[in-house]
Parts: sequence; structure tokens; C-alpha cells
Amino acid sequence: MILPDEPKTGDVPKIIQPRNHKAKVSVWADLTVDDLDRINESLNADHIKMVLADIFHLDDHKTSLKTGIVMDLYYYTLQFAREHKFTKEQTSAFFSIVKKTHEVCTETPFGNLDQTFSYFKELVLCHAVNRPPHSIELFSADQVRLVSEYVVNTYFRHFKMYKYAFTPLVRLDLSINYVGMPPTPPPTEDELLVTMVAKRKAEIHTRSGSVVRNETPRDVNDEDMWDLVDEGEPEVTDEQPELEPEPERVETPQPDESEARKELRGMIQTYLSEEIKKMKLTMDDQLKSTEEILNKKLDIAEGGGKKSGRNSAKGAKKK
Repeated sequence: MILPDEPKTGDVPKIIQPRNHKAKVSVWADLTVDDLDRINESLNADHIKMVLADIFHLDDHKTSLKTGIVMDLYYYTLQFAREHKFTKEQTSAFFSIVKKTHEVCTETPFGNLDQTFSYFKELVLCHAVNRPPHSIELFSADQVRLVSEYVVNTYFRHFKMYKYAFTPLVRLDLSINYVGMPPTPPPTEDELLVTMVAKRKAEIHTRSGSVVRNETPRDVNDEDMWDLVDEGEPEVTDEQPELEPEPERVETPQPDESEARKELRGMIQTYLSEEIKKMKLTMDDQLKSTEEILNKKLDIAEGGGKKSGRNSAKGAKKK
């Protein structure tokens, strides 16, 4: 999924490293009493989202994927508080806990699950233990359990999805410079040609003297021979197929041709000549093998015909 408002490739955003955050009391930090009164007066989901869009400037939540995800996160947080009949103070504190947890998660593209979860636990404790002025006893033990289970199941179980949707993709371009050594210049055209010639020499040296031949024809049994007789005896001739003479190659020397190019051209021509010779030898072997198999089948077929004739004569005498 590609989000429409992701930063462009050319932009290099400032990347924040994972870090620890200090939690503090967050009652009325994001939602005031007036904000909650407007939300409580709303009777349907569309009106609640309209109020949230006005408070947090989420006007494009219907067209922007990122803004739509944030809107759903805020809306269902308020719905959870309403279902469990949280007071206005508890609703404001719970909403800020979820909002601040999301902000810490998405502040860096690097993995910060441990830092985010530790910050979430400290935020919950700040509103569950009475230690003024750093914390207040706002949630009971049961409410702490409900809040923790809700955030773990709905947010931390989808932690990587939120990270993927709200953080930029980091690419690493690595370059190494050696101190005291000049940079290596790119290879010239002649150097590349010399390398190609050396590789071609090595290939021809390893393949010289070896002839590529086809696999040995499979053994022919009696059934195959009689099938051949039933189908009809092929006509065998001593004439060999004539091979077209190889056209002469006319070399057109190029002006100002380097020695490396000349050597490469000669190696290619030598290689092609050897391959053509191998093809000729292979074709001759195949023709000889085919002729031997056909002659063998014909001999067996003729012998079988004579034998069957004798058997038929004996049968006639007995009658």
C-alpha cells in the first residue's frame, strides 16, 4: 500500500533515533471540558468524527489514508471510554494516553517497541497512583486492567502496521573512501576488450579437442521392429544429404581498429569455425546411426517373413 502523502524520494527527512520519554499527568491535555461536552452531545458517529476533525484539524480524513487511520484511532478510543462509563477526567486522560503512545511510536522509522510500551505503562501509572504532583489516582485497578488490555489488543498488536503507515522508508547508500589512496578510475574501452579476449581464450582452451555428440540411441526391441514393418518399410538410399558450402567470410577492416578489437575478432571467427566443424561431425554420426538401425530392422523383418511362410506351409500339409 502506498500512502498518497508520503514524502518524496528526493526529500531527506530528519530521522529521530529511538529514545525514552518521561511520562506526566495528561488530564485535559488534548481534550478539554468543552470538547468533551461537544462530543457527548453528538448522537451518531459522523457527528463525533466531525467534532474530532474540527478539534485536531483532520478535515481530510475521508480522502487521506493517514488521517483516516488517526480518525479511527481517536473515535474508537472515545467509544471505549463511553461504553465503560468513564468520567470526563478519565476520558480525557485515557484519550491522551492513546494519543501520546501513537506519537512516540511514529516519531522514528526504527524499531522502538520497547521504548513505546515502557512509556505507555508509565502513563497509565501516572493516572493510577496518587503521588502528587507527578501522578494522580484517576483509574481504579479494574480500569487499569481494562485500559491496558484494550491498548495492547488494538494498538500494540498492530504496532508494525502503524509504523509502516506513518514513518518514512529508510534506504542506506553506503560509500567507502580509503584515506591516502586515490579513487579508482573507471575501466577504459580497451581494458574491457582485453578482459573479454582473455575470457574467450580460456573458454576455447577448455573446450578445444572435445566433440559434442548426441546421446547413444536407445536399444530397439522386437516389438518396435515389427511395428516398423507394419507401418511400412522406409526407403533406404546410399545418397548422403549434401551440405551447403560454407560461404566465404569477407573481412572488412575498420579504420583505426585497435589491436584488442582485431584479436577479439579473430578469436570469435576461430570459435565459430570450430563449432561448425563439430556440427558437421555430429550430423554424420547421426546419419550413420540411423542407417544402421534401419538396416537391422529390415534384416529382422525379412527373416520373420520367411519363418512365417514355413509355418503356414506345415499347417496346410496337416489339413
